Amino acid sequence: MRIVTTLPSATEIVAALGTEPVGVSHECDHPPGVESIPSITHSRIDAAASSEEIDRQVLEAADDGGVYDVDVETLDRLDPELIVTQGMCDVCAVDEAVVADAVDRIDADPEVLPTDPHSVADVLDDIERIGRATRREERAREVRADLENRIDRVRTIAGEAGSGERPRVAIFDWTDPVMVAGHWTAELVEWAGGEYGLAGVGDPSRPREWADIREYDPNVVIVAPCGFGLEQTADNLTDLTDRDGWTDLTAAREGRVWAMDGHHYLNRPGPRLVETLETLAPIVRPDLFDRSLAPAGENGPMALPLSDLEARFEDGRGPGARVEP
Repeated sequence: MRIVTTLPSATEIVAALGTEPVGVSHECDHPPGVESIPSITHSRIDAAASSEEIDRQVLEAADDGGVYDVDVETLDRLDPELIVTQGMCDVCAVDEAVVADAVDRIDADPEVLPTDPHSVADVLDDIERIGRATRREERAREVRADLENRIDRVRTIAGEAGSGERPRVAIFDWTDPVMVAGHWTAELVEWAGGEYGLAGVGDPSRPREWADIREYDPNVVIVAPCGFGLEQTADNLTDLTDRDGWTDLTAAREGRVWAMDGHHYLNRPGPRLVETLETLAPIVRPDLFDRSLAPAGENGPMALPLSDLEARFEDGRGPGARVEP
């Protein structure tokens, strides 16, 4: 089947099902090798800019035709039978409406399958939906079962400690303005043994007043901006650390501030959300989980304590240099 995916999580799901798409988005970079597949999208945003500048560009683009464009000529040449897209966020990836407009302009008449996940269960359901659409139902069931087993292992360990000792956790998926990660984040934190009092399961990610963060006073802070790897996160850390009252936060005082590769993990609703959970667990509850058992990223650690992050990128080492947390 000739499948086109318009966002990284869809590409990863299709790959997990044992199928290779004929076209992907400009952001697709996993599994290794997908970068060589023709891209049918491009962004109108300078993704290397600061968090403040990206936010400004996004707001301007929203009033001027949107953040993303589809390469209709390439899409037509690929002659797709199925396009897997999304309807959750027109900032994160090309949305269903833009894809529908492009499909109206090509000769092929593909099925368009949108995803709209707001919880881990939604992501698992999407795996099975895409499995049915690609005639990989049995493989989809196997993938889901494996992911559920890994989730259950983490939940079982965290559950044995009860709820009385849960640390307050804050996860930011943008730094200027400060945005609290939503959707599936609350349940990942809860499963890892923490308390996530700033958003509920399924709530959208949204800006929050800094005063609200100070009042919540998290025991653990994880900085995982959408679209940023660790190096770009390090470049934008002063958005948080220069704020009034940052050093008064319990997490900052006790050295429990971490950066996570939000681009590949926390903000990508595909199979690697379970790796995110397995990485969160020893950060949130080091008393229960051994950090050495957390999965390793392909190009280095998935997450680093703030002090290690600053040291790693101050001396000019790039993201390919392996540093054990």
